[in-house]
Amino acid sequence: MGTLGYNDLRKGVVFDIDGAPYEVVEYAFVRMQQRKAVAQVKMKNLITGKVLSRNFHQSESFEEADMQRQPIKFLYHNRGEYWFSEKNDPSKRFSLTADAVGEAGQFLKPNTEVSAISFNGKIITVALPIKVDLVVKETPPGERGNTAQGAMKIAELETGAKINVPLFVNTGDVIRVNTTTGEYAERVEKN
Repeated sequence: MGTLGYNDLRKGVVFDIDGAPYEVVEYAFVRMQQRKAVAQVKMKNLITGKVLSRNFHQSESFEEADMQRQPIKFLYHNRGEYWFSEKNDPSKRFSLTADAVGEAGQFLKPNTEVSAISFNGKIITVALPIKVDLVVKETPPGERGNTAQGAMKIAELETGAKINVPLFVNTGDVIRVNTTTGEYAERVEKN
């Protein structure tokens, strides 16, 4: 594991502070009057999910967090818990809370392969593929003649997630969703 300086703090970097892994969510370098530049960082505790804001100075350094990834399979979601198993052994099951899985959990469908992310040997969260293909379970029909650029409507997906989609998307279509932003990416298959 390497040592990181404040110049290394970029979006997505995971570092260890006081024995907890934090991921940089946002950062900006700011020059204070008559002082040295500081890195203003919004960071997310990957165990608790809490987001904190903190300023770091040039003199500070951090350890890169020791994170491991392993492939696992999503099984089902029940009462705020997401259940997973080892990729090749469905009998080895474990669950994570909705907070640990995060917003992307709404795009998980059974038997999806994801990555378990471990810190100090304990699974703390999962990483989904950046894009997933999901069936549109229900969406109102596009209104004829409404060709306004960028006009959108709400669609409910097979996982229960609700997102904005273009008017031409219909019930039964398969669409690609960006799990990081929660936004429609493209239509993959027409019903």
